[in-house]
Amino acid sequence: MLLPSLSVIALYLTSPTFAASAGSFADGGNTLISAMMMFVGNDKKVYTLDKAEGNAAQVAGHPAWGAVWDFDTHQSTVMDVRTNTFCASGMHLPNGSYVLFGGNGAVGPGGSLGSSLNPGGFSANWDSTYQDFDGTRAIRVLNPCTDSDDWTSATCQWFDDPSILSMQKSRWYSAAEPDGDGNVVIIGGFVNGGYVNRNYPADSSSPAANPGAEYTYEYYPPRTDPPQVFNFLLKTSGLNAYAHTFLMPSGKMLVQANLSTVLWDHNANAETPLPDMPNGVARVYPASGATAMLPLTPANNYTPTILFCGGSAMSELQYGDYRFPFADTWNIPASPDCQRLTPEPQDGSQPAYVPDDNMLEGRTMGQFILLPNMQMLVVNGGLNGTAGYTNNGTLTSLQPELPFGESLASGPVFTPAIYDPNAPAGSRWSNKGLGASTIPRLYHSSAILLPDASVLIAGSNPNLDVNTSAIFPTTYQAEIFYPPYFSAAVRPVPSGVPKNLSYGGDPFDITIPATSYSGPANDAADNTTVVITRGGFTTHAMNMGQRLMQLNNTYTVNSDGSITLHVAQLPPNPNLFQPGPAFLFVNVMGIPSNGTYLIVGSGQIGTQPTAPASVLPASIRLDSVSGTAGGSQANTNGTGKGNNSSDEANANSTSGSHTGAVIGGIIGGLAVIAIAGALIGIAVARRRRRAAGAAIPSSYPMASGPMAAFGNNTGMRSSDSSPFIPLQQSNQSAAWNASTHSFNAYSDNVNSHSGYDYSDTGRDPYSRTGERPYRF
Repeated sequence: MLLPSLSVIALYLTSPTFAASAGSFADGGNTLISAMMMFVGNDKKVYTLDKAEGNAAQVAGHPAWGAVWDFDTHQSTVMDVRTNTFCASGMHLPNGSYVLFGGNGAVGPGGSLGSSLNPGGFSANWDSTYQDFDGTRAIRVLNPCTDSDDWTSATCQWFDDPSILSMQKSRWYSAAEPDGDGNVVIIGGFVNGGYVNRNYPADSSSPAANPGAEYTYEYYPPRTDPPQVFNFLLKTSGLNAYAHTFLMPSGKMLVQANLSTVLWDHNANAETPLPDMPNGVARVYPASGATAMLPLTPANNYTPTILFCGGSAMSELQYGDYRFPFADTWNIPASPDCQRLTPEPQDGSQPAYVPDDNMLEGRTMGQFILLPNMQMLVVNGGLNGTAGYTNNGTLTSLQPELPFGESLASGPVFTPAIYDPNAPAGSRWSNKGLGASTIPRLYHSSAILLPDASVLIAGSNPNLDVNTSAIFPTTYQAEIFYPPYFSAAVRPVPSGVPKNLSYGGDPFDITIPATSYSGPANDAADNTTVVITRGGFTTHAMNMGQRLMQLNNTYTVNSDGSITLHVAQLPPNPNLFQPGPAFLFVNVMGIPSNGTYLIVGSGQIGTQPTAPASVLPASIRLDSVSGTAGGSQANTNGTGKGNNSSDEANANSTSGSHTGAVIGGIIGGLAVIAIAGALIGIAVARRRRRAAGAAIPSSYPMASGPMAAFGNNTGMRSSDSSPFIPLQQSNQSAAWNASTHSFNAYSDNVNSHSGYDYSDTGRDPYSRTGERPYRF
């Protein structure tokens, strides 16, 4: 890792590109790789990941698809990632590390199969040109570092060796959600490539009917028990890639995919059906609606409500199958529809979807970012179409006819919008005063909150391999969006923020100096909130693990104009905000401070210590003092006063015996290697096959048995969301064996058809006759 020179630092201090202008986009630097995935590792570094492709940036003698972006300099440095991380899932760990699950088989230039094939020839375990290894079962672990650490040490680099640490199943587009102990549940995914995760018509009677799909779930840290089938994945077959998952207070998970919704007890593998998504609007990939949990606050009694916005109302037939959509998606408008769902109402009512204000425009691939002032920013996406790309056309158009290259979406949305969950119905969306980007951010875009409360936006690459001349090109330019609260002349500068927070226990004090606000101190104190937020792991228009929680607080106004905030620990239920890294922000009049990095919980995977809920003293006001900041401090959150709560809410609680949790040395650089080492005995026996001439073991055959029906393909393959490789054959009869598959159409909430309905297209996709020859 190269430290910035004095000249670079001087440039940073003087460059206008680093100036923050409210509502505007600014230069975020070059990410070197197209940032398909991002997460904030600490208060200095953002880690980015790309699929294995021909990036000009090199590392260890091959194209780079890993990098780290520096918050101070906006410069990136490449990192070596050995396996193909394409469309993986990721999640934080309780000690602040991050873990990345699955991905794609090894690929070479143009998305071709890697040079060393897995048994069966359906995927590759290594490529001699790009030097990427099969990532479909890989588990990669990273311990985030800062400039004070030794970046040459293995403890600051990705641990990425499937021969030592890997999943039991191949997973591409899997979901990941931690439980209250910090164990990560890894759900579903693809075995190999495709636009949607099914043959068409689909058959939910048996996993063998759709051999490219993975219907099971497993855990990290790995368990010796074999993965179990999650029946919900069978029901939602086709539209369940990157299923939306949210841990609930009960410990059950809300899981939403296709048009179905369940509460799921993953320990007992028991499902409770919830209502279907209204209006036929799908939110999961490739419809890719914006989805997030609303802020958890004392006012809503920390009851989770999920907001689903945008996506697509395409018909089941239009989604097609593994090969491609059966419609020209870029001509189909995305939905503006928004729905709220409270999966576990505290009033005893039945869960129900509730219509919310429509978005200002329909969006596919729009992405919610929870802002520290408890508003929600939506960025990126398109007006039409879906996520994914194709290099083989669609059912209705040949590849040369496609107007936007390989992109299945069109109409980039350049202007963000802000949703205020506390505003009256009918007035929750606004883009007033927000500038527009000039960079299309479509498939494989990403966005995440930064420690200074701005938003880093990067990526966009709806292309099979690097293509910088496409209509929607491979994009390396990052941007920083500055929300409206950057108009404030003064921002709060809190002191006394702890490094660790606990579940219940003694409260702690934070001091706000008089220089952090203007106007009467009582007004400022009444309008001050304390929140913790986790940006999560961002990819494919979603932030896995993203949450924001307002901590209960009272205050004391001091004679010098400073304000002492008496802040409660988290509620004593780790399911509300799982253990791990977070940032604490203090908002005064809707203006957030910089975030302070901290760890929630014990820092270890396992049962989290809890204590009785914090008991807060009554607030003490003082009429005679004011802040000393010049000018006035406007409330920009549109919600009026904050949601401060007195100690009445905790009147029946008793004080805990500690303030915060002491992590000690567990966040040290050796934590990741210790975790991996402890798991070697579980994984190593399964992973000893090696590619010919390769330095690390090969991975795994995509399938045997049921996959044989597709024939043996050793030719070109698309590495994402385009034709399913076993079907890419010049011999059509080998590509599709009708006698081995059911042709009963299936959808998870519409009546089954008696057979394939071609009325939407006027042509039989399995016939060589018709308006055009069918191509593989």
